[in-house]
Amino acid sequence: MAAPSGRSARRSWAALVPAALLCLAARAAAETGTAPSTGEFDVRPGGEVHSFSRSLGDYSCTFTYSAQGGTNEQWQMTVGVSEDNGLFSCSVWRPQGKSYLFFTQFKAEVKGAKIEHAMAYSQAAAGALNDIPLKQEEFEITETTVSHREGKFRFELSKLMIVAKTPRDEL
Repeated sequence: MAAPSGRSARRSWAALVPAALLCLAARAAAETGTAPSTGEFDVRPGGEVHSFSRSLGDYSCTFTYSAQGGTNEQWQMTVGVSEDNGLFSCSVWRPQGKSYLFFTQFKAEVKGAKIEHAMAYSQAAAGALNDIPLKQEEFEITETTVSHREGKFRFELSKLMIVAKTPRDEL
């Protein structure tokens, strides 16, 4: 099967690569007994800055945000480490798919690893809904963070996925 071409195909491939890496990291962690760690938290509107963190071994992920409108929404964060301890993954999402809050800012930061792939979505897959990625200009990725891009971010966020490479001790 040939790879699709065109703008929508690039967007599809851009969404598939980190998702596939995240699935591999989670599956490898499950196979070795290092189960991914999931925590639930409320995303609260009101314009104040809030944070939620999860750790697994030497690695951690912190989601910091500010949102407006509506009422609290239930969100989840899952962190995992691959079997060979080479990848750390962090996912933050609203299980119902679409958030109805307006995010004025967001940042996800990993500690103990460097980001290899990351993607942010305005809508998360749930039921009949599909993932809808943010446009690349709406967010930025550094070695350790994924965050909104001031003046470009359109205030919609429902999911963040990060795959980070852990440091290796060479012999």
